[in-house]
Amino acid sequence: MRTLLWLPAGILGTLDQILLAQRGHLFPWAPVIFAAGIAAYFACPVEPRWPVHALAAAAGVVAAAIAWRRPGGWSALAWAVALAAAGFGLAGLRAASVAAPVLSWHYYGPVEGRVVGLDRSASDAVRITLDRVRLERISPARVPERVRLSLHGPLADPQPGERVMTTARLSPPQGPVEPGGFDFRRHAWFQRLGAVGYTRAPLLTVAPAEGVRLTALRIAIASHIRAALPGEVGAFAAAVTTGDRSGVTQETLADLRASNLAHLLAISGLHMGLLAGFVFGAVRFALAAVPYVALRWPLRALSAGAALVAATGYLALSGGNVATERAYVMAGVALFAVMVNRRALSLRAVALAAMVVLALRPEALLGPGFQMSFAATTALVAVFGALRGIELPRLPRWLRPVMAVVISSTVAGLATAPVGAAHFNTLSHYGLIANLISVPVMGLVVVPAAVLAACLAPLGLEQVGLWIMGRGLAWILGVSDRVAALDGAVGQVVSPGPWVLPLLALGGLWLVLWQGRARVAGLVPMVIGAWLWAGVTRPPVLVADSGGLVGVMEAQGRALSRARGDGFVARVWLENDGDAATQQEAAARWPEQEGRLRRIVFAGREIVHVAGKRAAAELTDCTEGQLVIASVPVDLTGPCEVYDVRRLRETGSLAIWPGRVVTARAVSGARRWSPAPRRKRQ
Repeated sequence: MRTLLWLPAGILGTLDQILLAQRGHLFPWAPVIFAAGIAAYFACPVEPRWPVHALAAAAGVVAAAIAWRRPGGWSALAWAVALAAAGFGLAGLRAASVAAPVLSWHYYGPVEGRVVGLDRSASDAVRITLDRVRLERISPARVPERVRLSLHGPLADPQPGERVMTTARLSPPQGPVEPGGFDFRRHAWFQRLGAVGYTRAPLLTVAPAEGVRLTALRIAIASHIRAALPGEVGAFAAAVTTGDRSGVTQETLADLRASNLAHLLAISGLHMGLLAGFVFGAVRFALAAVPYVALRWPLRALSAGAALVAATGYLALSGGNVATERAYVMAGVALFAVMVNRRALSLRAVALAAMVVLALRPEALLGPGFQMSFAATTALVAVFGALRGIELPRLPRWLRPVMAVVISSTVAGLATAPVGAAHFNTLSHYGLIANLISVPVMGLVVVPAAVLAACLAPLGLEQVGLWIMGRGLAWILGVSDRVAALDGAVGQVVSPGPWVLPLLALGGLWLVLWQGRARVAGLVPMVIGAWLWAGVTRPPVLVADSGGLVGVMEAQGRALSRARGDGFVARVWLENDGDAATQQEAAARWPEQEGRLRRIVFAGREIVHVAGKRAAAELTDCTEGQLVIASVPVDLTGPCEVYDVRRLRETGSLAIWPGRVVTARAVSGARRWSPAPRRKRQ
C-alpha cells in the first residue's frame, strides 16, 4: 500500500521538478494547448451539444481554480486543461455565432443582391459576392446571407455597393471531393456563404452603390493603379496595395506558385512587416534629424506608434481578410512591445499574436495561411534568437543584410515547405532562389515606392511612386516567369494522412520551445510523421458526390472515367495523388473507351459508370458483384450494388477499398456545416 501511495507522489514530484525547470518558458506553449482544444472541437464526429460544452467549461474553470490556488510546477498541467477547454468552447461559440441559412437544393432563377466582394474564380472569370440577397419565391428566413457568383455572361463591371440582378444557377457549398479532404462547406459556413453558382446572363444594376464606402474606395484605388500600370504589373500592384486580386490572371498566379512567390501576392506578414518597418525607420530618421526632438522625446515609441497607425490604415485599405488580420495582429504585438520597451521579436510575442488570432477566428487554425505564417515566424524568431547567442565571425557591413536575407529565406522556406506540400501537393524546387532574388526587391523598392505614392497622392503626383513600384513588380513577375519555365521547377507530392502535419508540428514546436537536452525528443514525432507520409496509400477508387466521375488507381496512375466534366474534382484527385497529369491524360488510362457506359475491373469486381440519361437507358439490369455508379437516378433489376445520384446525396463522395466503402458523410460527421441530408427536395 505504501508503495502504491509513494509511486504517484514520486511521479508528481518528478513532474513538478521538470516543469519548474521550464519556468519562464511555458507561455509560448499556451497557444499550442489552446489550438489543441480548437482542433478537438473540429475533430468531433457530431456537433457537441450544450451538455458537452458545459462539462468542458466546468472542467476548465475547476482546473484554472486549482492552478491559481495551488501554484507549482505541475499546476502548468491544470492551466493546460483550462486552455484546452477554452479553445474547445470558443470554437463552438464561434461556429454558432456565424450561423446563417444555407441553400439545401439546386436553384435556378432570378438572384438579386448587393455587391460586397470582387475576386476571380479558378476558371479566370470575375466572381462577385452578394449580401442582402433576394431569391424568387423563397422566404427571407431561408435565403442565404451571402451568395457567390461567377460571371460567365457578357462583360460586366460591377462596383462594390451596387445592387445587381441576374438569372443564375445556385447550389449548396460542395462537400469534400473525397472522404477526409478539404471541406468547402465548413469554409463557407464561417464566411456565411450559403450558396455558390454562376450566371451566363447579363448583370443588371438596379440600384446605385451604398453602404460599403471603404470597399468602394479600395476598388477605386485598385482601378486607378491598374490604369496607371496596365497589364499584369498593374494587377499585381493592385493586389499588394488593396488586396483586390480580380485582375490577376490564372497564368500569372500559376507562375507565382511554381516559383514559390505566391506569398508576395497576398497581403500577409511580409507586406505588413515591410510597411511597418519602413514607416518606423523613416519616422525615426526624420525625428532624429531634429536635435531638440531627438534629445527629449522617446523616438522609438513615437516611431512605433506611427508604424502602428500606418499598419492600421493598410488593414482597412486591404479589406481586412483573415491573412491581413493575422499579419496586423503580429505586427501590432511587435510594435506595442517596442512602445513599452520590450523585445519586439520573441517567442512570447509570437505566442501572444497566435492567441489573439485564434481567439478572434478559431477556424483559422485549419487553414494553410495560419499554419504557414506562424511556422515561418516561429522558426525565424527561434533561429535568429539562437544566432544572437553564438559567437560568429564578423562579416563586412555590406554582406550582413545579404546573409540575413539568405538565412531568413532558407529558414522560412524549410519551415513552410511541409505545410505547403500537404495543402497544395507541390514543391517548388527553385523557390529559394526565386525568393532570394525577389524578396529584397519587394522590401527595398516596392514597399517604399507604395508609401511614396500614398504620400504624393494628395498632390496628384502619385505616378512617381507608382512608376518605381511598377519597375520592382515587373522584376518579380519576370523572375516568376523564368523560374516557372525551368525544367522540373515544380514537384508533385502525395497528400498526407490526417496525423502527419500534427506530428510534424508537435515535433517542431518541441524542438523550439522546450528548454534543455530533452528538446531532441521532438525529433521522434517528426520522424514518425515523415514515415507516415512516405508510406501513405491513396484510395484505390474514388467517386464524386455528383456521380459524374470515377477514378480508379492503375499501374500508370489514376484512370478517370471521363475526359470532361467535374474538372475541379478531377484536378484535386490527381493533385492529391501527386500526379501531374491532366484530366484528359488521366482519362486516356481508362481501359475501355467505347460506348456510353464505362467499365473497369477492380479487385475482381466490375465497376460500371453511368454518366447521363442516355447511358442509363443502355443499362437496365446488372449482375452480382457489379458496382454501378450513376450520375442520374437508376432503377435496376439484379443483385448489384448501386450508388446513383440519389444515394450519393446522402453519402457524399466515396473512397472504395477492397472489401469496404468509406463515405464523406461518415468521415465529416453531422456538424453545423454538414447536417443530415433532407430526403425530399425543398
